Amino acid sequence: MSNEFNAAHESDMRAAAPAVPLLSLTGVGKTYVEPVLSDVSISISAGQILALTGENGAGKSTLSKIVCGLVQATTGSMLLDGQAYQPASRKEAEQLGIRMVMQELNLIPTLSIAENLFLNQLPQRFGWIDKPKLAAAARVQMAAVGLTDIDPWTPVGELGVGHQQMVEIARNLIGSCRLLVLDEPTAMLTNREVELLFAQIARLQSEGVAIIYISHRLEELKRVADRIAVLRDGQLVCDDAIGGYNTEALVQLMVGRAAESELDLGHRNIGAPLLRVRNLGRGAVVAPASFDLRAGEILGIAGLIGSGRTELLRLIFGADRADQGEVFIGDQTKAANISSPKNAIASGIAMITEDRKSQGLLLPQSIGVNATLAKLSSVSKFGVLDQQAEVAVADDYIKRLRIRSRDGTQAAGELSGGNQQKVVIARWLYRDCPIMLFDEPTRGIDIGAKFDIYKLLAELSRQGKGLLIVSSDLRELMLICDRITVMSAGKLVDTFERGQWSQETILAAAFSGYVNGNGGGNGDTATDPASAQAA
Repeated sequence: MSNEFNAAHESDMRAAAPAVPLLSLTGVGKTYVEPVLSDVSISISAGQILALTGENGAGKSTLSKIVCGLVQATTGSMLLDGQAYQPASRKEAEQLGIRMVMQELNLIPTLSIAENLFLNQLPQRFGWIDKPKLAAAARVQMAAVGLTDIDPWTPVGELGVGHQQMVEIARNLIGSCRLLVLDEPTAMLTNREVELLFAQIARLQSEGVAIIYISHRLEELKRVADRIAVLRDGQLVCDDAIGGYNTEALVQLMVGRAAESELDLGHRNIGAPLLRVRNLGRGAVVAPASFDLRAGEILGIAGLIGSGRTELLRLIFGADRADQGEVFIGDQTKAANISSPKNAIASGIAMITEDRKSQGLLLPQSIGVNATLAKLSSVSKFGVLDQQAEVAVADDYIKRLRIRSRDGTQAAGELSGGNQQKVVIARWLYRDCPIMLFDEPTRGIDIGAKFDIYKLLAELSRQGKGLLIVSSDLRELMLICDRITVMSAGKLVDTFERGQWSQETILAAAFSGYVNGNGGGNGDTATDPASAQAA
């Protein structure tokens, strides 16, 4: 009887014992020159979704890179299924089912979508790549994330950043996955793509996959996550059920202060056009577009990913060659010769690109080098760069833009994504161009820093600069813009004045070109009356 009782008791004890977490971190820290992560202890179980948030530079990406084998911790330990876990590389972590979709994408632009998806497991036949089999497998993975209308042989470099993000997500859904880390996965996605991603997350959770979801979009975190973990200055300040926190409380935890909910643009004088675009177009990518950008104005461009927004900015900046059309600066009657970015800069046009990693920064170089790159003559003497002058400029912008860094000599590649974005903005502030093109200016920037950027944009407009801003965040455009023009299927289809728009009207215009197949809206190139006038 005693043996039976003991056996039953041991069985009850095993049933009552908590399950071993899939992954446990104890006292994890990372120090470069200074500590960026300190004494973080946290765990996640199979099938659980952990929201991880915090300001830029708080340590989110560093922590996730340690988990996924990209960075080695300075202190602390990790357990996977209760066993010691210390991956020496990303490949080793992936072999154990730990995968990561990074904010900075890990794709090879010269290879096709299909080749990027199955780069390490290309199907072969008689020693050659089995292209039909590869294409079929690629279409299955692409369909899972909504990329059904794209040829799998399209080079990744020809895709927009949003579509590249979906390819990266699709790549990480191949094969065994026990823990998936998503670092700002929706920063460049449309609403439709976000819904597809959430459907995949729900499927993975039902299959027992654990997910660490890193985002600054707090409304998303509450929608998908069970728990919330908040990092501030490299330390874990919250690890709790997410249901007990509203947005204001989470922001307070993240930044140590309450968030601002409104933006005072201040008094501005909107003057004469600084930039006049007339019938500027390029093939089927951008239909002939005409509009004006006025002094002191913030003009937004809304639209779905792939609608031609970025491509239009690149045409204006001379990064791509236009098939037709002209660009006029100020009241000049002769069109500007903008055949390259160098010409554009000389004409007083700056562009903050959406892809800071490959197009916006020299990552191995210092903040000082990156911040002064567009105006080297101001930090050089007799053709020789003055490094002290570079650092002085960098330190000034570090203070003004609240860039989390050691000093102006720190390499841009060592900064968090949001702080890298601030360095790109600093470069063009230093150049002091009257016309500024911003492509996704707050991509990957936390909610506290976003308002710093918004205030900066307002200040630039008060100085009389003209700002043309592409953003996938409609609320952002509605908060900061004087006018919003909408692109759909490569065409400018409508323009709304402040007070005349709503999310519904803007979204209807954004979809119109795809529904009607002819650009929708008010015609091929609907613009306001002022911009319809001849140059």
